[in-house]
Amino acid sequence: MSISLTYPEKPNILVVDDTPANLHLLTSMLKDRGYKTRPVPSGMLGLQAALSDPPDLILLDIHMPEMNGFEVCQSLKADEKLKDIPVIFISALNEVLDKVKAFSVGGVDYITKPFQFDEVQARVDTHLKLRRLQQELEQHNRQLGKLVQVQVKKISDTQMAMIFSLAKLAESRDDDSGMHLERVQGFCKKLAEGLAQRARFGRQVDAKFIENIFHASPLHDIGKVAIPDQIVLKPGKLTPEEFEVMKTHAARGAEKLEAVQRKFPGNAMLDMGIAIARFHHEKWDGQGYPQGLAGEAIPLTARIMAVVDVYETLRAKRCYKAAFSHEESVDIIVSSSGTHFDPEIVKVFVELKGDFKKIRDEMKD
Repeated sequence: MSISLTYPEKPNILVVDDTPANLHLLTSMLKDRGYKTRPVPSGMLGLQAALSDPPDLILLDIHMPEMNGFEVCQSLKADEKLKDIPVIFISALNEVLDKVKAFSVGGVDYITKPFQFDEVQARVDTHLKLRRLQQELEQHNRQLGKLVQVQVKKISDTQMAMIFSLAKLAESRDDDSGMHLERVQGFCKKLAEGLAQRARFGRQVDAKFIENIFHASPLHDIGKVAIPDQIVLKPGKLTPEEFEVMKTHAARGAEKLEAVQRKFPGNAMLDMGIAIARFHHEKWDGQGYPQGLAGEAIPLTARIMAVVDVYETLRAKRCYKAAFSHEESVDIIVSSSGTHFDPEIVKVFVELKGDFKKIRDEMKD
């Protein structure tokens, strides 16, 4: 990659010195060499001039009334808009401590008076080129960062599509599944957004949580791939023995996802998928499965999924049952608040019941 050092227009140099002869000499010489210069006779006015129209470089005297050069430079470096402007001190002070202080407050160079203009020009040219290189590098890094973000999003979108496709493939064993997974995603996102407005959940349920539960929720029944067809596809109520086998899908699904997690650790969405798969059949009163967890010992993601899964199941028509209406499904969930479901989540569900009905109606099988 080649980097051009040419400026689109004449470099803008601010010259700050309270000695009129020095100010005139420096500005005249710089103008003769093609620079755009602005002479300012005091530190206070120099700072105001920089704020109103930030220059490309500043030549700064030290000994000035009201506000000396060190104070001007410190103020410049404290301003986010001005902090990267190179400051070259030009002073009659020749002590090492003065030079050290000039660099400590943010100066990039130090020229001792009386100066030779060839030296001034050489140092000005050097620092203008360095500043231009820095600006072009920053611009290049911003452009590179945008390209990386685009590529990462493409990879992430592809991964999410693959995960959803695998979940959809597992779900396709049930011919009646239709838009089930899409509805589950919509319900989980809507419920999580509602919980984010509650003080109890606000810290935990942020934008990333909502995004992750949207993508992780289709994995809730992934363990059913390990359940025999004669149970998963049985056109009727399961026997107690068959139901015990069916219940193992929660732990089996989590175990399959944990095997993936061991190869790709640190993935928050996958962590959430494991929790949802394993615990979405747990109940608030501890009477669920597979571990009989109760209350807040059940991960929040699984408590959200529990409400969503039951609503979705109630609304679905199966060969062994008719579909419940939206109103009937809401009443059943409300009646199980505090036993099957987290009461606070049920409250939010009731607030959003109209949105649930809309999602269900728009994503009919």
